[in-house]
Amino acid sequence: MEGSAREKWLTLPFFIAFLFAVLYLLQTLILENLMVGNTEAKIKRKPDLPLRFNSNGTFKILQVADMHYGNGIVTRCRDVLPSEFEFCSDLNTTQFLRRVIKAEKPDLIVFTGDNIFGPSAADAAESLAKAVSPALESRIPWAAILGNHDQESTMSREELMSFISLMDYSVSQINPSMSDSADGVETSTVAIDGFGNYNLRVQGAFGSDLANTSILNLLFLDSGDRATVNGVRTYGWIKESQLHWLRSFSEGLKGNEWDREPLYGITLAPTPALAFFHIPIPEIRQLWYKKIVGQYQEGVACSVVNSGVLPALVSMGDVKAVFIGHDHTNDFCGELDGIWFCYGGGFGYHAYGKAGWSRRARIILAELGRGEKAWMGVERIKTWKCLDDENLSKIDEQILWH
Repeated sequence: MEGSAREKWLTLPFFIAFLFAVLYLLQTLILENLMVGNTEAKIKRKPDLPLRFNSNGTFKILQVADMHYGNGIVTRCRDVLPSEFEFCSDLNTTQFLRRVIKAEKPDLIVFTGDNIFGPSAADAAESLAKAVSPALESRIPWAAILGNHDQESTMSREELMSFISLMDYSVSQINPSMSDSADGVETSTVAIDGFGNYNLRVQGAFGSDLANTSILNLLFLDSGDRATVNGVRTYGWIKESQLHWLRSFSEGLKGNEWDREPLYGITLAPTPALAFFHIPIPEIRQLWYKKIVGQYQEGVACSVVNSGVLPALVSMGDVKAVFIGHDHTNDFCGELDGIWFCYGGGFGYHAYGKAGWSRRARIILAELGRGEKAWMGVERIKTWKCLDDENLSKIDEQILWH
């Protein structure tokens, strides 16, 4: 009995030490993680801003239209050759995006809607994060707008744009502030329809006299999803409140134009603008009868409502080209009343397409004019498409404005 008691006293310190170790692990590894507010806050990684032209006088945009991302490797491809189908999934979309970013080295990536395909996305935030992951990896600034399928999963359009605006390297905005005008003066006291109406300004190249001046404006609009008009289901459209904001913004620019003062004796042209939205306007159908660059392979799926987008853009005078998505097998550019309208062409493999017709991306390149002593304003805007083939073939290069 005496020996047994003695052994207990000898092992007691080891038991106490073991008990303290267990309690410590319980506190540090389990309890602290369960405490509210203990999670480390994630800070958004900011892109390099402001957006600006490169030292070689160029600014390149990669347009990614209709990724239709689902759940990753388990989401199968649509409209591919039988020989491609077995091992084809959303990962093919990811690989294409990664390849084209590496090859083209854009200064800005623009996702023009239907970034995810709601019915195939179990979790909208997770699918969106996977869809844009190559852009995040590249650390290149990126912007996005919504299509008609993005909100068909677990998040509303407002929630999606809020989430997008908070993601790493994103320059997207939910909507412009009421003071978002060319000269900082309030332009509107009326709420703007939709989510994802905003503008981005691109400044001149470092070392030039225009390094701190906006010389290219990028306009983003929410064209909606679906609506019912007189009992008929139709696609969404750009509303009057959005056009009012656009006109006010454009008028503010004209009232504060930097080009009123000649530079080195040369009067610069007004600042050009490019616009991006998802659903085409009804006038696009007129291009069936006009000269186009690219392929017109399906009917234009637009709203039955013509809200006057084209005359509004024409009246502004600064919009030189508009870039849209929605109709995946259309990849053409055509001119309407002096403005070029260009489809991005289907990018994603879970989106409908055409077997044997490569998925594609659109590249937009703005080039500065060269003055006698420095870079001037934008002189030329051109575009082409990259195909997801072995060579990332470059097709249909054309000049949109000069």
